Amino acid sequence: MKLIMLIIIKKLSFQPANDWKILLKRYAGWSLMFLFLNLSMQPLFGEGSSLEVSGIDQEITAIIAARQHPYLMLSSFQNRAEDMDNLYKMADYRLLWLGNGHSEKNIADVLHLLANASVHGLNPVHYDTETLRQKLIPALSLKPEAYKELALYDTAISISLLRYAHDLHYGRVNPQGINFKLKLREKKLTDLASLIKANLDAGALLQLPELVEPNFKQYRKLKEALVTYKQLAEKSPLFEMKINKPVRSGDHHPKIAELRRFLVAVGDLPQENAVGDLPPEYPESPSDKFPVYTEEIAAGVKKFQYRHGLTPDGVIGKGTAEALSVPLKERVTQIELAMERLRWLPELSVGASIIVNIPAFQLWAFDDAPAGAKAADIVNMKVVVGRALKNQTPVLMAEMRFIDFMPYWNIPYSITKKEILPKLIQNNNYLATENMELVSRFGNEALPVPVTETSIAQLKQGLLKVRQRPGLKNALGRVKFIFPNENDVYLHDTPANSLFSKSRRDFSHGCVRVEDPKKLADFVLKNQEGWTREAVEQAMKTPKTQRVVLKKSIPVLFFYTTSFFDQNNNLVFYPDIYGHDAVLLGALKKPEDVSDHSLFISKNSSPVELGK
Repeated sequence: MKLIMLIIIKKLSFQPANDWKILLKRYAGWSLMFLFLNLSMQPLFGEGSSLEVSGIDQEITAIIAARQHPYLMLSSFQNRAEDMDNLYKMADYRLLWLGNGHSEKNIADVLHLLANASVHGLNPVHYDTETLRQKLIPALSLKPEAYKELALYDTAISISLLRYAHDLHYGRVNPQGINFKLKLREKKLTDLASLIKANLDAGALLQLPELVEPNFKQYRKLKEALVTYKQLAEKSPLFEMKINKPVRSGDHHPKIAELRRFLVAVGDLPQENAVGDLPPEYPESPSDKFPVYTEEIAAGVKKFQYRHGLTPDGVIGKGTAEALSVPLKERVTQIELAMERLRWLPELSVGASIIVNIPAFQLWAFDDAPAGAKAADIVNMKVVVGRALKNQTPVLMAEMRFIDFMPYWNIPYSITKKEILPKLIQNNNYLATENMELVSRFGNEALPVPVTETSIAQLKQGLLKVRQRPGLKNALGRVKFIFPNENDVYLHDTPANSLFSKSRRDFSHGCVRVEDPKKLADFVLKNQEGWTREAVEQAMKTPKTQRVVLKKSIPVLFFYTTSFFDQNNNLVFYPDIYGHDAVLLGALKKPEDVSDHSLFISKNSSPVELGK
């Protein structure tokens, strides 16, 4: 017993102050066991197998406690140490991958998963795939007493697999760190360590990805598209469309043959509409001898335009030519970034939901989780979002709780200071001409304050506020959809309907204007007693402000992704209007593990079952 305690003390003395608890827990358990059973010390040290277990146990425990691994590019696994301890605890801190009859197959399965991480939009390099492959043969040849080397390779496999599974489910980047204010998750993925151990024991490691990847139809479609676009990017020649003037149906252009092949390759032009042998180019020929831009090819261009956020008129202008010339490898990147962002989302609740994709300038409302919603059941409309350079609409998740019919517009002080005060100082009647008024506080019952030199001075000091009364000029139109959030943004009607005809629609101060507020109000209130379509229409005509409190709140998601499958199964790409793709690409290059503490509301939340 004294000898065991001396070994324990010696071992603990070499550990960092914060890590000794793991070792103490292990060795203290042994000491109490021997003391209680009064076992002899002689058999423990007289049998080689027990010595081997003890040696491996110590080496594995030391690696986990150190939270550093010399084999790995990202040597620190601080944020995966708890998962590592849980994993090896289930194996009594013995080898998981080496030293058994299934070692070669199990390790080969792990290396296969890691090597094919790109199928999921992940980078195999992040999981040290090649290093683990190079060290495999030497590791399989190690002698049983090579405790340290065995433990190093075994734990390296475990860390890489844990990182892969964690990244696949939660993503490689903490969204809060790049200002994506999504809700923290309430529940944690069923213990990763248990999931890996169960699949290892069952010989089913290859099914691990489908158990941990996001359970969204959108994600599955993007994963399929990723394979297709990677093949296209590898096999298709670069296509560049240069124009001096817009190309219309019936015009001639030297790139029409290449354009036709490109549209067929990306699925925008059916093969049967691309028949005929068109010469590829005639650089020295007169323009009328160039291939003709036919109606059939123009139809393919219209679909391409629709899928890239452009006006689908079939005319090849500057914007269309630029979109056609984007290398397909950049489209691959957009799909990968879209998949990463979907990993950040907690599971969406079944029931009504509203989603705005900011760069798409589109809103979708549906009555079921996206995987179960049918195209016919989805409300879809155009939206106007915040200006790219000044007033970006934030990414957020919130709960819609109210609707205001014929609302006041409570004007933020930033707008008052920059836009209203200068005009009011020049013209004391400015507020009256814009149907605005001064108030001491916001609220439907607040009384107006007369415009005087004193009240204008108080407005400059921020002691008074400006609001716009309900009416035809009101910037919020006839209805406002309220979901309390720290950014104080909301969905609303607008009198400026002409902006919805534009393909790029970032014109607001940050709130989101909806194209069809009546349809959205019908959707939100359809299960609210007394709120028929006729009642909604009447409320939008009555001059009096009316607030409706929803009996059941509706989740609202303002999201940002530049690659997305729409309700008609079209893969659509959008311009990165806010530059968020570039920010995410930069964050993905940083070699670090996401901490669970940044993802969850409570560490003690119940796990979610993924095996069903």
